[in-house]
Amino acid sequence: MSDKKLEDAGPPGEAAAEILDGRIWIDGCFDFFHHGHAGAMLQARQLGDELYVGVHSDESIMENKGPTVMTLQERIAAVDACRWVTQSVPYAPYVTSLPWISHYGCKYVVHGDDITSDSSGEDCYRFVKAAGRFKVVKRTPSISTTDLVGRMLLCTRTHFIKSLSRLLDGEEGSRTESERKAEGAALTERMRLYASDETGKRPGSSVWFWTASIEARGDHTEEEKGVFSSLCQGSQPQPGQRVVYVDGGFDLFSSGHIEFLRQVIKAEEKIGQDEGWYSTEAIQERVGKGGDYGPVFVVAGVHDDEVINHWKGVNYPIMNIYERGLCVLQCRFINSVIFGAPFMPTRAYLTSTPWGTPRAVYHGPTSFMPLTYDPYSAPKAMGIYREIGEHEFSGVNAGQIVQRILRSRDMYEERQRVKGVKGIGEEAQRRRETMEEEQYLKEKVNAA
Repeated sequence: MSDKKLEDAGPPGEAAAEILDGRIWIDGCFDFFHHGHAGAMLQARQLGDELYVGVHSDESIMENKGPTVMTLQERIAAVDACRWVTQSVPYAPYVTSLPWISHYGCKYVVHGDDITSDSSGEDCYRFVKAAGRFKVVKRTPSISTTDLVGRMLLCTRTHFIKSLSRLLDGEEGSRTESERKAEGAALTERMRLYASDETGKRPGSSVWFWTASIEARGDHTEEEKGVFSSLCQGSQPQPGQRVVYVDGGFDLFSSGHIEFLRQVIKAEEKIGQDEGWYSTEAIQERVGKGGDYGPVFVVAGVHDDEVINHWKGVNYPIMNIYERGLCVLQCRFINSVIFGAPFMPTRAYLTSTPWGTPRAVYHGPTSFMPLTYDPYSAPKAMGIYREIGEHEFSGVNAGQIVQRILRSRDMYEERQRVKGVKGIGEEAQRRRETMEEEQYLKEKVNAA
C-alpha cells in the first residue's frame, strides 16, 4: 500500500478511550533531526503529561514541500530516540487532522510560531485551530533543515565555535559585550533545558566541559588529565550501575548514531541479565530503596569543531559543537555529556572523569578518517574497549547525508528557493565535490 493510501485510510488500531488534556500532539517532517525539532518537542512535552509525535511520509512531504534527505524509517528512529517523546505515529497526514489526533486521545496540537503551509498554500493547522485545539510554542532560533542544507552546499565555516565555554560566558563573538553576555546566557539556559528528564521539567542529564590543550584534544601527541568543570548536575550513577563511555563528533545526529547508542544499551542490558540484574530479588531491592532503574549509565564525549575539522576537512562538522551537543543531550540513551572531549581517550583522561574509570569504552562502525595510529589504544590496553558491530543504519553518517544532498542538488535547490533562500548553483556543488575528493585522497595517503 502506498504512503498516500496509508494516510487516507485513517489512523490504525483501536481508538483511545478518551481525549486527554495532558496528551499532546506534535507533527512534522523531522528531516535530519536537529535541536530545533527537539526544542519544539521539549516545549510541547512541558505542556502535558504525554507527547505523541506524528511523522509525515516521504510521499506527502515530496508533494507538499519537496524531497526528504532521510527516509521515513530514519526519521522515525530519530523521533523515537528523543527523551520527551511518548510515542511516534508514522504516516500522519501533512494537514493535521482532527480525527487522527482524537484517535490517539490527544486534546491539543502544538507547533512553533512559524507558518506551515500545504501544497495549496493553506495553513496545515487550520482545522485544529478552528476547533480551539492548537497551542503555539517558540521556534528555536538560528537552526533549521534549510540552514543546514545551505552549509553543506556553500561549504561555509562561519558556524564553527572556537571555544564553547567562552561563548557561553559571553567572551566570544563580534557583538557588543552586553549582547554577547545576553546571548551566552540564553544559550546556557537552553542547554540546561535540554538536560531535563523525560518530563521536561526536572533535572535529567549532567553536563560537563573538558579543558585541555589542542594537542591533547586533537591527536595522540599529548596526554593530559585536563580539567573537568560542571555546567549542571543531573542524574548520577545509581548503586550497581556500570558507567560506560562513548565518544564522537555526532555530526548531523542521525539514525546511525542513535542505533549505535541503542546497541550499547542492549549490550549492557545483556551483561545485566547475565549478572542477575533483572531477578525478582534485585528489582525488589532497588524499588525498596526508592525506585527501579537500568543497569547502565552512559557518558557521551563530544569533540569540538576544531578537532573534527582537523581530521575530516572541508567544512565538517556541519553542525557546531553546541548544536551537536544539544542533539546528544536530548537523546534518551544518554545520561551525561562531556563537551570538548579528546579525539583519543587516553588513560589519563579516562581515569580522571568525574565518575572514575568507566567500565567500558564503546566504539561503533566508522567509515571515514583512516589514521596512522589507533585512537582507542588506551582503553584496549586497559581491557575496557568494546565494539558495536554493523547494524541497520551503519552507513548513515554526516558524509553520506552530504552525498545525498549533492546527488539531488536540483531538487533541494528548488526546496530552498520556495523557502526564499538564494540558489547555490552548479559551481558551488563542484567546489564541494572537489573538496570532498581532496579530503578523500588525503585520508588515503595518511592510511598508506
